[in-house]
Amino acid sequence: MSINSESDITANLQIGPTTEGMVRIFVEGGGAEIPMDFDPEEADEIAEEIRAAAAQARKMATTKR
Repeated sequence: MSINSESDITANLQIGPTTEGMVRIFVEGGGAEIPMDFDPEEADEIAEEIRAAAAQARKMATTKR
């Protein structure tokens, strides 16, 4: 499955700090639980990537109108 493939799978996403000083992204769906821990610097990089992808998606949506 690629990033552009549609899916009927639903999942819950939680993001928050851990007691160990990490940032956890927790994905639950399809009977699986996936905890992913990142140090704060890595979490900042992920947030920047999400913001950049959102900006690109906005441009693509505007172009299709």
